[in-house]
Amino acid sequence: MKRLLCLFTALVPLLCPAQNPRQDYIGKYSALAVSEMRRTGVPASITLAQGLVESGAGESPLAVHANNHFGIKCHNDWQGGTYYKDDDREQECFRVFPTVEDSFRAHSDFLRERGRYQSLFELEPTDYKGWARGLKRAGYATDPLYADKLIKLIEELQLYRFDTLADDAAAPGEITLPPSPPVILEEGTPARENEEPGPEAEEKEPETGWQGYAESVSLSFARETWQQNGVPYVRSIEGETWESLAGTYGLFLRQLLSYNDLSEPTALDPGTRVYLARKKAQAEPGHRQYLVEQEGETLWDVSQKFGIQLKKLRLYNARYADTPLKPGDTVLLRKP
Repeated sequence: MKRLLCLFTALVPLLCPAQNPRQDYIGKYSALAVSEMRRTGVPASITLAQGLVESGAGESPLAVHANNHFGIKCHNDWQGGTYYKDDDREQECFRVFPTVEDSFRAHSDFLRERGRYQSLFELEPTDYKGWARGLKRAGYATDPLYADKLIKLIEELQLYRFDTLADDAAAPGEITLPPSPPVILEEGTPARENEEPGPEAEEKEPETGWQGYAESVSLSFARETWQQNGVPYVRSIEGETWESLAGTYGLFLRQLLSYNDLSEPTALDPGTRVYLARKKAQAEPGHRQYLVEQEGETLWDVSQKFGIQLKKLRLYNARYADTPLKPGDTVLLRKP
């Protein structure tokens, strides 16, 4: 009997392996992180790594009770629900989001809208090390090891595999996630670090029982999107305005205008290419220059055609700064 009991005890971990909260979190939210990457340009690996750290893999009180996975505080302009907890000071105010999706969107917009993070969007979406170190330099966290912890998490869990989906245009409107790495079962959840601005996460005792996670998820949108130079865009239709498109895609008007190198709304003709994320600093390899074909083309037209930031295009083509383009002119699309 004693031998049978010992044998049964040895088999229990094999029959009922411990739950892995980090892999569960990735399975739940990786498609959402990829969707946000396509919308705003924040690498999916960075979003997932920050979410894992800031929310304790979705198990912190703030994540559970407020759907706040990134420790976003109320600030003066917040008019939604509130959740109070001790952080840098006693009983600080944190935002309550209706859904986790709203939390992810707010995190992306936070990075997009704050000027101190704008230099990060000059990086390639696959440069997760540059992003992690840039976040630390910009003051996202007070922990001196914050960047190293993000990088270690991204590499340990192979989160970088999601960043390549920024340029995946095989099926517009769909996101097919890459295969997950082998699952290494371990007990407990990663301890919450004392970073700013996130909440403190609580350690939980592991539960028994196997819980798998999805290896592929498809998100279907009613409207077809395309990509140019790895940047998602749509084509406007009759009756649309910059304001209506911003509302459709959950963007601030000034944010959408900035993505398209405009300071004020202009007339939006049907078929206009409207970018939904920040354009790149230069054209993709293999597209070094463009031969102007039509009378009346401008550097802005070229920037929209190739998905390049207008300020960069002007920098590469200073000779055209004060003169209109004419057929036969050569416009450099990459840094000389």
